[in-house]
Amino acid sequence: MTVATKQFTYWQWRGYRVRYRQAGTQGTPILLVHGFGASADHWRYNIPALAEQHRVWAIDLLGFGRSEKPDLAYDGDLWRDQLRDFCQEMIQEPAVVAGNSLGGYAALCLAADHPELVRGLVLLNGAGPFEKSVSPYGLQGWVSGLVNGLLQQRWASDLLFEYSRSRSRIRRTLLQVYKDPRNVNDELVEDIYQPSCDPGAPRVFARVFSTPQGRTLTELLAVLQVPLLLLWGDLDPWMTAGRATRIQSLYPQATLVSLQAGHCPHDECPELVNQELLRWTTSLGV
Repeated sequence: MTVATKQFTYWQWRGYRVRYRQAGTQGTPILLVHGFGASADHWRYNIPALAEQHRVWAIDLLGFGRSEKPDLAYDGDLWRDQLRDFCQEMIQEPAVVAGNSLGGYAALCLAADHPELVRGLVLLNGAGPFEKSVSPYGLQGWVSGLVNGLLQQRWASDLLFEYSRSRSRIRRTLLQVYKDPRNVNDELVEDIYQPSCDPGAPRVFARVFSTPQGRTLTELLAVLQVPLLLLWGDLDPWMTAGRATRIQSLYPQATLVSLQAGHCPHDECPELVNQELLRWTTSLGV
């Protein structure tokens, strides 16, 4: 299995350093967007295969990977703006945008608001709520408010962050969401652990969970105008197969490919994901 060599470049965005990688010299531009706690490194098995036929970019969202980690409100609109400006300044033509988990939500925000920049959208177990949170007067709202309140306390958020970021905890979490554990290796654990040592990482962790909820998937899909491919790991305990079915019901023209994988199918069964992504990109006729 070919793994991407880690030759990264930095781009200045709003005064912050953003890391990205580019590979390939011809074909359709493809932009890869990682999930929560991950980075462009998570596309290690996808970049080489995709770059044989297409130009590929993989970016670290602000607050993650080796991009800077300022103390900001982190939400879909912030990352949408980052992806928008990256597409305009660096790619300079419409791209196929593929996002995993939180990166899928950011990519959906981009595609919904700037369809002129997106030739096609690929969601790999994409995150995001379908409805607004329940009433704050209900039990679930009370619990959610309590958690958010705790995360506003520096001591509580720092304590939870330190617990979550240990190498052993990272490995255990990955093993919970990878159906096939073979790719849960030291390289992957280290790629997630090292950015957590960067200045500002604890505050990003707290900010992501305490920033008010953005637009729902229902709202975003209602205005989406681009081709949509759902590459879904049906064995994901977090973003279940039912989510993919619901997305397709809200956007019937979407193509759904179900995979026997967990939350990160691009890293767990990369050969299948690469094959389906290349086939679908070709079908767009670009």
